[in-house]
Amino acid sequence: MAEIKDPENTILMELKGGTVTIQLMPDVAPKHCERMKELARAGAYDNVAFHRVIDGFMAQTGDVQHANMEQGWNPRMAGTGGSDLPDLPAEFSRLPHARGTLGAARSQNPNSANSQFFINFKDNDFLNGQYTVYGQVIDGMEHVDAIQRGEPPTNPDRMISVKVAADA
Repeated sequence: MAEIKDPENTILMELKGGTVTIQLMPDVAPKHCERMKELARAGAYDNVAFHRVIDGFMAQTGDVQHANMEQGWNPRMAGTGGSDLPDLPAEFSRLPHARGTLGAARSQNPNSANSQFFINFKDNDFLNGQYTVYGQVIDGMEHVDAIQRGEPPTNPDRMISVKVAADA
């Protein structure tokens, strides 16, 4: 397991294959990092499906409104919702959308990110400067690589639990 240097800004995401450790980047995207921690601490990400998983591109999750596979699961609506919190302003940076980075999912409006995010399977430089990067997988990327593919997947994988390492 990777060494956790900043437990307050580290996310532990439990998937069926094991734990994915994500180092948040509050110096780059403070609002996005705070939102992820707030939703994780509320348990909002627990049991939320990976509703859009494109081989060679990315795995998207985080629709706490429609994609909770234990409460209100709606496969037709998954990916269209967010949280009951306000949308976030874009926090674009020069950081590339490299393999294992976390990007904020949004609509066409750059300031519409809310709860959804994606993890890049490979370097996706065409996203640079268009989507907020706010985290990096530092351990467990093999578990992300094993997520069921599809738009939507026939049998979607889910985030079993998401916690801030300081609380674990």
